[in-house]
Parts: sequence; structure tokens; C-alpha cells
Amino acid sequence: MLFRMIAGVLLAITLGMSAAAQSKSFRLSADPELIDNGALKYMLPRFSLKTGVKIEITDAAADARLAPGIDGSGVFQSLEGVVFNLSIAEGEAAGFAGQFRDWLTSEIGQRAVAKFKVDGAARYGPVDVVEEVVVAAAPTGDLVLGEEIALRRCGRCHVISKKNRMGGIGSTPSFGALKTLPHWQQRFDAFWTLNPHPAFTQIEGITEPFDPQRPSPIAPVELTLEELDALMAYVQSIKPKDLGQALIFQ
Repeated sequence: MLFRMIAGVLLAITLGMSAAAQSKSFRLSADPELIDNGALKYMLPRFSLKTGVKIEITDAAADARLAPGIDGSGVFQSLEGVVFNLSIAEGEAAGFAGQFRDWLTSEIGQRAVAKFKVDGAARYGPVDVVEEVVVAAAPTGDLVLGEEIALRRCGRCHVISKKNRMGGIGSTPSFGALKTLPHWQQRFDAFWTLNPHPAFTQIEGITEPFDPQRPSPIAPVELTLEELDALMAYVQSIKPKDLGQALIFQ
């Protein structure tokens, strides 16, 4: 009898903890621009990684809304000076939405906002100081870690530097050659979306897991967000290769 009572209490505690974990989320309605240009896909995983709070994007009733021209806290603005406000509704999830607001306006959150780029250029920054962010929007990851990741993960196909100059695949451009392209920043910032990378690349919290029926054809390239930031910082430090003439790349 006592054993059953203890088991029941433990089960109730476990279920309560599970329910609490599952409820650590909120629903967010966002301006279409932030969805279409990939801004939320870039920012939200970084917030969830830091806080453990998951955000569900919805067009229906939401716990918070992120858009211009609404009542709420100004969290960032576009290059044109359009301020995006975060409005939080009353309810059980208001606290989690408040964490998102606090993260967006924190130094870490503002850095993530500033590092998001469209066509190689920063798109958003802190309210009223966008110009300063555009200048300071370069990646700030660990260069040593970034080089190690580039050589180990990307060096299977690309020549990264003199350290693997005899490696890579002959038909695959080197990192230095890629940096001569007009939109090199955009290509590197979203490399996992460009063929052939989606077939074998997994970015923690960003890419969808591989379909069990269609596994990666080669050993997967798996990166965390910290490793991705380090890789982008290292790429930023590489000098474009002197090709004598512009590279023609399809």
C-alpha cells in the first residue's frame, strides 16, 4: 500500500514536471517580412538555445505579436527606420514572451539581430542606432574554432587555406575564390540551403532532421549555432583569392 502511494506521488511529480517542460513555449504572430526574409528563422533558434523557451509562429490567436505600428515595446528597427514592436497579451505564456522581449533588447539579442543579413547587408538594428550596427555587424565568433571546423567539415570538398591546399575536390571552388563573388556573404550565411549542402548538412535548431527514408548520402556535416558563428567569423577573416579576373560562378 505504501509502495503504491509513493509510486503515485512520484508519477504525479513526473507528470507535473513533464507538463511544465512542455508548456515552456508561446505562440508568436509576426509581420510577414520577418518570415519571408528568414529573420525569424535566424533569430528564434538562438533565443531558444539560450532560454529553452520554444516559439510557435502562428497566424491565429497568439500570445505575442511582433510587427510595426502596434502598441508594445520597440525591440529593433529596419534600415529605413521602421520600428518593430513586441506586444504581449495577458495569459499563462506572457512570462515566456517577456523573456523573448528581454532577450531581443539585450546585448546578445541585439547582436543576433544585427548579424542577420539580406543580400550581404545588415537589415535590422537597435532602435534609433541602425547606422552604428551596420558598421559593426561583422561576425564575432571564435576564429580558432572556426578554422578548425572549416578544415574538418568543409575541407572535405573545399580548399580552405594553405593548410589543405592539396585537398578538396577539383571542381569545387576554394573559400578564397568564393570570397571574390559579389554576394559571397549571402552565400556563406545560408550555405546549408544551397545545393548540394541540404542533402548532408544539419544545423542544430535550424534545419529539419533528415527523413529516415532519405538519409544523408555521405557522412553528415553537423554544426551547432556556436560552431556556425565561429565558422562565419573565420570566413569573414579570409582574404579573397587573387584570380586575375572575376570568377564566373553559376
